[in-house]
Amino acid sequence: MRKDLQILALCITAFLLSPSGAFGQNLELSDTGQKLDGIAALVNDGVILTSELQAQTTMIVQRLQAEGTALPPGDILRQQILESLIVNRIQIQRAQREGIEIPDEVLNRALAEISRRNGTTLSELPALLAKDGISYPSYRKEMREQLTMERLRMRDVVSRISVTPRELEDYLERENNTSYQNNRYKISHILIALPAATTPDDLQNAENKIAEIYKQLQDGVEFTQLAVTYSNAQTALEGGSMGWRNGESLPTLFADIVPAMQKGDVSEPIRSSSGINLVKLDDVEGSEPVMENQVLARHILLETNEIMDDDIVEQQLADIRQGILDGDDFSAIAKAVSKDPGSAVEGGELGWVGPGVFVGEFENVLNSLEIGELSEPFKSPFGWHIVEVLERRVHDTTDDIQRQRATMAIRESKVAEETELWLRQIRDESFVEYRM
Repeated sequence: MRKDLQILALCITAFLLSPSGAFGQNLELSDTGQKLDGIAALVNDGVILTSELQAQTTMIVQRLQAEGTALPPGDILRQQILESLIVNRIQIQRAQREGIEIPDEVLNRALAEISRRNGTTLSELPALLAKDGISYPSYRKEMREQLTMERLRMRDVVSRISVTPRELEDYLERENNTSYQNNRYKISHILIALPAATTPDDLQNAENKIAEIYKQLQDGVEFTQLAVTYSNAQTALEGGSMGWRNGESLPTLFADIVPAMQKGDVSEPIRSSSGINLVKLDDVEGSEPVMENQVLARHILLETNEIMDDDIVEQQLADIRQGILDGDDFSAIAKAVSKDPGSAVEGGELGWVGPGVFVGEFENVLNSLEIGELSEPFKSPFGWHIVEVLERRVHDTTDDIQRQRATMAIRESKVAEETELWLRQIRDESFVEYRM
């Protein structure tokens, strides 16, 4: 199975995190009157079933074993997994209350993109999943819920993270005086969380726990094992891994610490607003200036409606195309008829762009055209287009997008800690009763 499918496959169990699967499932009785399932935890007005916990535990154990990670005691691992299910369930419930939904067209675009990255198509995806024993309806359900939680976090966390002009200028000045931003860092993280209203006893207990974890690391215990066993971060069940981060995208908490570390180093305990942290530098690599193949193009977009179907719109564009080839002014026509408000006022021009900016159908046509060539009419999810390539170049984007990247990096560096704080808050505000 290809990489993207493997990642999502590891997340799929029967009705895992599903509101219908969790909230609407009855506990049927056998002929002897025994329950066929049980309740692991009550979460607000919903439940997490024992079967869900068991399925997720089996999946996590298989993954950790495949990665060669030593397993913590079974009861500790199950508690970690149950807590992860609880936090995810709370997010799904919150999204439902707020009316956050993922329409089929959005889900299909996400699945189509996953298919494209894996060298297949959306129509071929069910058969590809079936080869690995994965139900396509369950896959869609899991993907919809992941997108739902992402949208909730975008609204409740990411959209509220601001970057002040002073932060941006300080960042750019620091970037110009250092070289660490040109590196990429693979890091892992252990968090011992503190409650919102921290008491001296809470702090002392957290400090004692982090000290014990730090001692075990010095004694040779694997970081991944300790993260799975003790960490309260959302990355706990991935062995604490936060993956690869560009230097400018390191979490603020670690930005001044990680660049000074050597591969394999573990930091001293770091206090933050969310708790006490340890970070490990798993790997580091340098990066080169970004040279990008860019294209300058212009297009005309027409849309179908109740009166004009695909055939009519396609023919209209064919006539417009022929007129342009016969000498009509592309720019004037685009301003008059194109339905793309962003480019119409510019005579259809899209500006210099690199790969991955446009949807696949549009980008495929762009890549097939010679400079000065005008395409035949073609359809994308946005409507019908004709497009002309004006120029191509290989461009060093390092300086051009420095300010934009800096803004994004500052926001991203704040996301991890703000998300942990937000998750801790909504967890504390929720009713949870363990039934194990």
